[in-house]
Amino acid sequence: MDLVIRDARVIDGTGGAAYRADVAVDGGRIAAVVREDGGGPRPTARRTVDADGLVLSPGFIDMHAHSDLALLRDPDHSAKAAQGVTLEVIGQDGLSYAPVDDRTLAQIRTAITGWNGGAPGSTDIDFSWRTVGEFLDRLDHGFDGRGIAVNAAYLIPQGTVRMLAVGWEDRDATPAEVARMKELVAEGLQQGAVGLSSGLTYTPGMYASDSELTELCRVVAAYDGYYCPHHRSYGAGALRAYEEMVALSREAGCALHLAHATMNFGLNKGRAPELLALLDTALADGADITLDTYPYLPGCTTLAAMMPSWAAEGGPEAALARLRDDATAERIRHVMEVEGADGCHGVPMDWDTIEISGVNDPSLAGYVGRTIAASARERGEAPWITARRLLLEDHLGPTILQHVGHEENVQAIMQHPVHTGGSDGILQGAKPHPRAYGTFPQYLGRYVRELGVLTLEECVAHLTSRPAARLRLPDRGRIHEGYRADLVLFDPDTVAAGSTFDAPRTLPTGIPHVLIDGRFVIENGRRTDVLAGRSVRRA
Repeated sequence: MDLVIRDARVIDGTGGAAYRADVAVDGGRIAAVVREDGGGPRPTARRTVDADGLVLSPGFIDMHAHSDLALLRDPDHSAKAAQGVTLEVIGQDGLSYAPVDDRTLAQIRTAITGWNGGAPGSTDIDFSWRTVGEFLDRLDHGFDGRGIAVNAAYLIPQGTVRMLAVGWEDRDATPAEVARMKELVAEGLQQGAVGLSSGLTYTPGMYASDSELTELCRVVAAYDGYYCPHHRSYGAGALRAYEEMVALSREAGCALHLAHATMNFGLNKGRAPELLALLDTALADGADITLDTYPYLPGCTTLAAMMPSWAAEGGPEAALARLRDDATAERIRHVMEVEGADGCHGVPMDWDTIEISGVNDPSLAGYVGRTIAASARERGEAPWITARRLLLEDHLGPTILQHVGHEENVQAIMQHPVHTGGSDGILQGAKPHPRAYGTFPQYLGRYVRELGVLTLEECVAHLTSRPAARLRLPDRGRIHEGYRADLVLFDPDTVAAGSTFDAPRTLPTGIPHVLIDGRFVIENGRRTDVLAGRSVRRA
């Protein structure tokens, strides 16, 4: 054998009770699991790791990641590797970098530079791919052909597909355009994507009707993929938006995975049981539904996403032109502050909840870590004036934390049987959301050990086998003979997120070893130079 992990407290991902065992690894797979109480000879290997006192679990699967470019930019990628993440699902929220053509690639690079960097003009990545398959090939080859830090699965981004087939117009797609979008989705699934994502509070994906989305989901269902919507509202219309997605996916016969499924803003405080009742009714009727959440209260997105959708019609340059025009900018302000823009989930803007977490222009760094309201008060101006200046001077680049969550909702949802973990981690900016560096140890440390919201066995199942089942991966997410040796050794007494809102890039504690395909990517708490990650394609 290549490796034996000796005397581990095995939590195998099934939700069953822990047991002590030796786990042998050979050729990148789990070769033997020999229980302490099972008798028989103990396995031997060229290398042995003493796991006494440590938990051995399957590698964690981040069901909602924004590492689309970070995986190609940063071979270290300790933000995820150090958490025990061995697989990320990217292509989220309906906006990513494949499939594209020259026109839409430039547009998407501008539109989501706040999420991923990579703005037009930057040269840190060679954007030579155009199809989903070419992007996955790029991940496979990674750095000088050696691969990437962790594995990655890809969702076809519906907004990018609409951008390619229809453009940025707020109108119904023609039958020919719907047919073209269906072709693009089918091609992406054939090339290895695991499903389709939407960002239905982001342009241009939000311009799609339910009937259009249903047609795309029929294609996804034909390939046994799943639909992952960031749905139309997490605020004033949250429950209606969840109902819409459940009904749409069932009409299409498509599996549904609800992205960062929570109930935010003051009007939804304490209403998580209503969401869970909706899901329970659908599940009892045979629906195939899962969801993911992050174990924090604030959300994170871009400042530009808060604007009304009509203000972004036509693409980034059109949005900037509207912001430059005083009369149009005043209309935007009125909708955001008085009516409640669809970009802000129908809730009037509270600038005291909007904290700038990152900017592209270094001259604007003084705004980072402060709310729009606080910066405006210091400058003696209205908050909208400050926000408008930031959007224009940073070319729509600012990222934000939005402090609108509720602890009782977070805890209720994470206990549901179809729950999985997703960081929604944006790695850009001087002060990113700490969930990017801390989601998985935060579950294990705060919500298991400190608060007892979940048992350790339950929590590991939420982070491993359940997401693997959603991704239709037959050999990941469990400690079982023949499965891939994507493994995490952690100390249940000390594991904790090091990242905080003041120091968001601090790495976690209590996770000494992480293996991907049987190779140590974290060893004795330090990142190795191993690049064992590859694209994980639809079976």
